[in-house]
Amino acid sequence: MARVRLSVAERREELLRAAVEQIEARGVAAVRISDVATALGVSNALVLYHFSSKEQLVAAAFTHAAEGDLTQLRQILRRRSSAVRRLRAAVRWYAPTGQAKGWRLWIEGWAASLRDPELRQVAHTLDQEWKRSLVEVITEGTATGEFHCADPMAAAWRLTAFLDGLAVQTTAYPGGLSRAAMLRWADAALVRELGLPAPGSDGGGTTDEKATATTETRAPGAPAEEPGANGRT
Repeated sequence: MARVRLSVAERREELLRAAVEQIEARGVAAVRISDVATALGVSNALVLYHFSSKEQLVAAAFTHAAEGDLTQLRQILRRRSSAVRRLRAAVRWYAPTGQAKGWRLWIEGWAASLRDPELRQVAHTLDQEWKRSLVEVITEGTATGEFHCADPMAAAWRLTAFLDGLAVQTTAYPGGLSRAAMLRWADAALVRELGLPAPGSDGGGTTDEKATATTETRAPGAPAEEPGANGRT
């Protein structure tokens, strides 16, 4: 059967998806242009036509994957609900057991960026976008009196640093913590930062809010104790 002719945009999308899969499977250091080409049944020359080097392909693939998750994060944070509910949903979604980022890809990207200035700039820009999105909602909730936070930027930094660190631990050393425990820790981090009542405690939100928090974080069909459903794609 003749191969379907793709537009430039469609071909680029196909190459980026394949590159993400290969990076996650092989790691940034080991992945080659030929791995991506072979996965799609195309020539090395075609890959290089769209991306002039492996470094450019890796940076573009990382951006492609992360921007998809940034779009999802923004959708969560723009819902028509309280700032507290949006932040709880976002933090749980971002957590290592949620549906956020492909943590293996992010960890690979962080490690490779130590030696790759182009990838380092991409990773830094995307990380700042994550923090900025959280800062906006924390600032909004403070302004409306839902909670008190003297320094939204510092709170966003601490939250993401905690979740990133937890993701590295659970991705590198899987099986040590249950899904339920990690989600409790993610909730507790938000409680500490914003002085919120703990979920499930008296004053911890309405019954509807508690139910929504549980529903919004569990992947469809996933058991409550599912370990390490790697989450930042």
